Amino acid sequence: MSRVRDILHQRAVFHVEETDTVADVATRMSELKVGAILVLRDGELRGVFSERDLMTRVVLGRLDPEVTPVSQVMTRTITTVEDSASLDEAMEKMREHNCRHLPVLHENKVYGFLSMRDLMNFELESKTEELHHMRAYIHGSA
Repeated sequence: MSRVRDILHQRAVFHVEETDTVADVATRMSELKVGAILVLRDGELRGVFSERDLMTRVVLGRLDPEVTPVSQVMTRTITTVEDSASLDEAMEKMREHNCRHLPVLHENKVYGFLSMRDLMNFELESKTEELHHMRAYIHGSA
Protein backbone atom coordinates (compact mmCIF):
# COMPACT_ATOMS: atom_id res chain seq x y z
CA MET A 1 0.00 0.00 0.00
CA SER A 2 1.37 3.41 -0.99
CA ARG A 3 2.02 6.05 1.65
CA VAL A 4 2.06 9.83 1.51
CA ARG A 5 5.86 9.77 1.86
CA ASP A 6 6.05 7.77 -1.40
CA ILE A 7 4.67 10.73 -3.33
CA LEU A 8 6.72 13.41 -1.56
CA HIS A 9 10.05 11.58 -1.37
CA GLN A 10 12.95 13.95 -2.15
CA ARG A 11 10.64 16.89 -2.99
CA ALA A 12 11.50 20.41 -1.86
CA VAL A 13 9.14 22.06 0.62
CA PHE A 14 8.14 25.51 -0.64
CA HIS A 15 7.04 28.01 1.97
CA VAL A 16 6.82 31.67 2.87
CA GLU A 17 7.15 33.50 6.17
CA GLU A 18 4.10 34.93 7.90
CA THR A 19 5.60 38.45 7.75
CA ASP A 20 5.77 38.38 3.93
CA THR A 21 3.28 40.59 2.12
CA VAL A 22 0.46 39.09 0.10
CA ALA A 23 1.99 40.60 -3.06
CA ASP A 24 5.32 38.86 -2.41
CA VAL A 25 3.58 35.56 -1.60
CA ALA A 26 1.41 35.76 -4.73
CA THR A 27 4.53 36.42 -6.82
CA ARG A 28 6.28 33.41 -5.27
CA MET A 29 3.25 31.18 -5.87
CA SER A 30 3.11 32.33 -9.49
CA GLU A 31 6.82 31.61 -10.00
CA LEU A 32 6.40 28.14 -8.50
CA LYS A 33 3.13 27.57 -10.40
CA VAL A 34 1.31 26.47 -7.23
CA GLY A 35 -2.18 27.23 -5.97
CA ALA A 36 -1.30 27.15 -2.28
CA ILE A 37 1.78 27.50 -0.13
CA LEU A 38 2.79 26.75 3.46
CA VAL A 39 3.27 29.68 5.84
CA LEU A 40 5.97 29.08 8.45
CA ARG A 41 7.59 30.94 11.33
CA ASP A 42 11.00 29.64 12.34
CA GLY A 43 10.21 26.34 10.63
CA GLU A 44 6.89 25.92 12.48
CA LEU A 45 3.66 25.60 10.51
CA ARG A 46 1.52 28.69 11.05
CA GLY A 47 -0.96 28.45 8.18
CA VAL A 48 -1.64 27.93 4.51
CA PHE A 49 -2.23 30.62 1.91
CA SER A 50 -4.19 29.69 -1.19
CA GLU A 51 -5.66 31.29 -4.28
CA ARG A 52 -9.02 31.06 -2.51
CA ASP A 53 -7.65 33.10 0.42
CA LEU A 54 -6.37 35.68 -2.06
CA MET A 55 -9.78 36.02 -3.71
CA THR A 56 -12.05 35.89 -0.65
CA ARG A 57 -9.95 37.73 1.91
CA VAL A 58 -7.78 40.11 -0.09
CA VAL A 59 -9.62 40.96 -3.30
CA LEU A 60 -13.16 40.87 -1.92
CA GLY A 61 -11.94 42.42 1.34
CA ARG A 62 -10.38 45.23 -0.72
CA LEU A 63 -7.06 44.90 1.10
CA ASP A 64 -3.82 46.25 -0.35
CA PRO A 65 -1.63 43.22 -1.17
CA GLU A 66 1.50 45.40 -1.11
CA VAL A 67 1.15 46.08 2.62
CA THR A 68 -1.04 43.27 3.94
CA PRO A 69 0.97 40.57 5.72
CA VAL A 70 0.03 37.05 4.69
CA SER A 71 -0.52 36.21 8.37
CA GLN A 72 -3.59 38.47 8.32
CA VAL A 73 -5.32 36.56 5.50
CA MET A 74 -3.99 32.99 5.59
CA THR A 75 -6.00 29.97 6.64
CA ARG A 76 -5.09 29.16 10.21
CA THR A 77 -7.32 26.16 10.86
CA ILE A 78 -5.29 23.50 9.11
CA THR A 79 -5.85 19.83 8.60
CA THR A 80 -2.58 17.90 8.40
CA VAL A 81 -1.60 14.35 7.57
CA GLU A 82 1.32 12.22 8.72
CA ASP A 83 3.83 11.09 6.09
CA SER A 84 3.09 7.49 7.12
CA ALA A 85 -0.62 7.80 6.25
CA SER A 86 -2.00 5.84 3.32
CA LEU A 87 -3.06 7.69 0.19
CA ASP A 88 -6.64 6.65 0.93
CA GLU A 89 -6.40 8.27 4.37
CA ALA A 90 -5.06 11.49 2.82
CA MET A 91 -7.86 11.54 0.23
CA GLU A 92 -10.45 10.96 2.95
CA LYS A 93 -9.06 13.88 4.99
CA MET A 94 -9.27 16.13 1.94
CA ARG A 95 -12.86 15.05 1.32
CA GLU A 96 -13.88 15.32 4.95
CA HIS A 97 -12.39 18.81 5.39
CA ASN A 98 -13.21 20.06 1.89
CA CYS A 99 -9.63 21.00 1.07
CA ARG A 100 -7.28 20.33 -1.83
CA HIS A 101 -3.98 20.65 0.05
CA LEU A 102 -2.61 19.00 3.18
CA PRO A 103 0.56 19.91 5.04
CA VAL A 104 2.44 16.68 5.71
CA LEU A 105 4.13 16.13 9.05
CA HIS A 106 6.86 13.74 10.20
CA GLU A 107 7.34 13.62 13.98
CA ASN A 108 5.42 16.93 14.28
CA LYS A 109 7.73 18.73 11.84
CA VAL A 110 6.78 19.92 8.35
CA TYR A 111 7.79 17.24 5.86
CA GLY A 112 5.94 18.34 2.74
CA PHE A 113 2.77 19.63 1.16
CA LEU A 114 0.38 17.26 -0.59
CA SER A 115 -2.14 18.36 -3.21
CA MET A 116 -5.13 16.62 -4.72
CA ARG A 117 -3.25 16.85 -8.03
CA ASP A 118 -0.35 14.90 -6.50
CA LEU A 119 -2.74 12.14 -5.48
CA MET A 120 -4.45 12.04 -8.87
CA ASN A 121 -1.14 11.95 -10.77
CA PHE A 122 0.22 9.18 -8.56
CA GLU A 123 -2.96 7.15 -9.04
CA LEU A 124 -2.91 7.71 -12.80
CA GLU A 125 0.74 6.63 -13.06
CA SER A 126 -0.02 3.53 -11.03
CA LYS A 127 -3.01 2.60 -13.20
CA THR A 128 -1.03 3.24 -16.39
CA GLU A 129 1.79 0.98 -15.18
CA GLU A 130 -0.73 -1.71 -14.26
CA LEU A 131 -2.30 -1.45 -17.73
CA HIS A 132 1.10 -1.85 -19.41
CA HIS A 133 1.80 -4.98 -17.35
CA MET A 134 -1.59 -6.44 -18.23
CA ARG A 135 -1.05 -5.76 -21.94
CA ALA A 136 2.40 -7.32 -21.82
CA TYR A 137 0.97 -10.38 -20.08
CA ILE A 138 -1.86 -10.73 -22.60
CA HIS A 139 0.43 -10.32 -25.60
CA GLY A 140 3.03 -12.61 -24.06
CA SER A 141 0.46 -15.36 -23.44
CA ALA A 142 -1.04 -15.29 -26.90
